[in-house]
Amino acid sequence: MSRTIRRDKGLFLTTTREDYNFVADHGEGDFAYDANGRRYIDFSSFISVYNLGVNGNAEIRNAAKRQIDRLMHAAFTDFYAELPVQFAEEMLKLLPRGFGRFFLSNSGTEANEAAMKFSRLFTKRQYFLAFYNAFHGRTMGSLGMTASKAVQREHFGPFPNVVHAPFAYCYRCPLKLKYPDCGIACADYIRKYTMSKDASGREFAAVFMEPIQGEGGYVVPPKEFVKEVRKICDDSGALLVADEVQSGYMRTGKFLALDNFGVTADIYTMAKSVGGGLPMGVTVTRRSLGDIPSGSHANTFGGNLVAVAAALAAVRHVMRNRAKLSAMTREKGRAITKRLESMKESYEIVGDVRGIGLSIGVEFVKTKEGKEPAVREKQRILDYCFKNGLLLLPAGESTIRLIPPLTISHASLERGMDIFEDAVKAANAGR
Repeated sequence: MSRTIRRDKGLFLTTTREDYNFVADHGEGDFAYDANGRRYIDFSSFISVYNLGVNGNAEIRNAAKRQIDRLMHAAFTDFYAELPVQFAEEMLKLLPRGFGRFFLSNSGTEANEAAMKFSRLFTKRQYFLAFYNAFHGRTMGSLGMTASKAVQREHFGPFPNVVHAPFAYCYRCPLKLKYPDCGIACADYIRKYTMSKDASGREFAAVFMEPIQGEGGYVVPPKEFVKEVRKICDDSGALLVADEVQSGYMRTGKFLALDNFGVTADIYTMAKSVGGGLPMGVTVTRRSLGDIPSGSHANTFGGNLVAVAAALAAVRHVMRNRAKLSAMTREKGRAITKRLESMKESYEIVGDVRGIGLSIGVEFVKTKEGKEPAVREKQRILDYCFKNGLLLLPAGESTIRLIPPLTISHASLERGMDIFEDAVKAANAGR
């Protein structure tokens, strides 16, 4: 295993593989296995890709295998194919009324790049608004909207016409106010400053928002904030783009995370879990926005038939089991949150617990009163869990995300939480 890592470091540019040396070999259901055959409970869903279980399920895998023997690539933006049409028709049943124009790509950042271009085409406007702590991707357009960590943007600017505004991160309010007495001042900030001082509201093509900020720390905004953002878009004529790449696809118990806030977007972007383990991005727009000119946007591999076959099997599985998936996601989410809230009472370093369904973040602090980010303690917890057979991922500065597959068994969930609490207890004692 160490030999694989040494060879890797000599061949590949550095990405984000710094937390622990996990060399993936195989997996199924609740578990992932390393190159030495060691088993880990998966609380990462491999960055929210395996919502339906590690390595997908048998339906997804068999659909991809069958398609490989028929035709893998159909140049879907130049020719026609049946599978992508079936996929879009099935996904349409899970989307709000009025939607129905799709663009297929290979990743979340591509889905967001497409949404940026489409927003400009539809509105004939030039500016975008995004939020601090947001993560929308690492290609140049989406990176312009990303504002999660300086290292992600450093040396890559200047960026497209994007301005940022404070997100409703109530645990660390950037305006130093307290919810709910704040009157959702962060939304008012957009009106008074971002869409007044940076540029006129009439110049904004779209507001991009993650319903739950992912990479930025699994930050869940109040419903009032999301509704105010929708109203700001309506008043200014800007489109609302919901980045559902990490938070969507039943992870919150609803197909779209934005549905938890009683709001509908104009454009949705999705990826990660859509392909059931294969690379796939989706950008879907309201029909009323119209079409785009021929040749204004396309790609080579979007609509790849193997990826779409897997995605079609996955979305049909969701359609058949939607009520069950929703119920189990919420039930398991409540169980985890209850356990975490108890830990918050017991351990000084547990500062905040937040989430919806199985999209949960735990923010660690030096002390509850001071709220200084406990970065070292967070790393100790990750290391302890890894050494004891639990895969986790960080988010934000000192947050750990708990995002197991939606299908995880109660036994694996309980065992994983036992390991996690042991890790938190040890880190708390070692402060």
